[in-house]
Amino acid sequence: MRSLVLFATLFLYTACHESQKQEAPTQAKTSNVILMIGDGMGLAQVHAAYTANHGTLNMERAMFVGLSKTQSQNKYETDSGAGGTALSTGKKTMNNFIGIDASGQATPTILELAEKQGLSTGLVVTSEMIHATPAAFIAHVPDRYMYNEIAEHFTNSGIDIFIGGGRAYFEDSAAYNISDSLRSKSYDIVYSLDDIEPTSPNNIGCLVSDFYLPRFSEGRGDYLPLASGLAMKKLAQNKKGFFLMIEGSQIDWGGHSNDIDFVLEETLDFDKAVGAAFDFADTHPGTLVVVTADHETGGLSITDGDIESGALEVKFNDTGHTGIMVPVFAYGTGAEKFAGIYHNTEIFQKIVDLLKIND
Repeated sequence: MRSLVLFATLFLYTACHESQKQEAPTQAKTSNVILMIGDGMGLAQVHAAYTANHGTLNMERAMFVGLSKTQSQNKYETDSGAGGTALSTGKKTMNNFIGIDASGQATPTILELAEKQGLSTGLVVTSEMIHATPAAFIAHVPDRYMYNEIAEHFTNSGIDIFIGGGRAYFEDSAAYNISDSLRSKSYDIVYSLDDIEPTSPNNIGCLVSDFYLPRFSEGRGDYLPLASGLAMKKLAQNKKGFFLMIEGSQIDWGGHSNDIDFVLEETLDFDKAVGAAFDFADTHPGTLVVVTADHETGGLSITDGDIESGALEVKFNDTGHTGIMVPVFAYGTGAEKFAGIYHNTEIFQKIVDLLKIND
């Protein structure tokens, strides 16, 4: 009798297991990846914005959440050059390095690998286009402040759309006008979001200011979610897929100045762009959105608050970067890969594996 019960149990387990295997859905293909970087955005910045916004954020819609370890090759506190390079190349490197590994060798970026495989690519930022984070996806230089050299890398990048500040670095050189060089390579170079034609067969460069953009409360308005939407519309025309990096650049600047209002307005503005990206993923199967940070800035702590009123009491412990882990929010196809705790370089690896663009 005991043997009969054991046999029946094994039979039921096997039948159930086989049924589950047959019913399990096949893994959907990830065709589009939107990597969103809140520069300087640690978990405290996210929770402060959640409180100030009366208990709601688009980031809460994330399907899976992880934590990223941000230390650079030579410092406990990374800078945006090494932090951006870790995300863009999968290599830990020295602070101030852009797109090169710790030995000084140029390393292919996600954007370059995507271009090589026929995917479309884009960058949208609230800083200059030659600032450390966007630079890490398109340039290979030993110093993040080599702005003119970084701008030159755009001419041979193949990037389909870029939107941000920094017009001066593309057009004020008497020896070499980079915008003219881009125009000769079939780029539409424009200076306002209103002048972007997402259906244009040409690549698009939109340089909306001479240097960085104003902060949200000083007239920038809904630039970031609008620019993000235009970039997504442009890139979605490629049936092979795309890679897009969107940066909320100035969360970091609020942290450096220990200005909580600056941090909050920039984080909430970034969260609007997150909402636009999540909505895009809902209507475009095969889209993955990954939201993270390159590092935390300011050592922000929340000592008291009230969600109903949005009131906050906070303390900054530093004016620089800190070494704490930062959150990773993932939404869409392949989001489950981003649960857990890992080094920032793994974000690169997970994305290139999902897009199948390994070098």
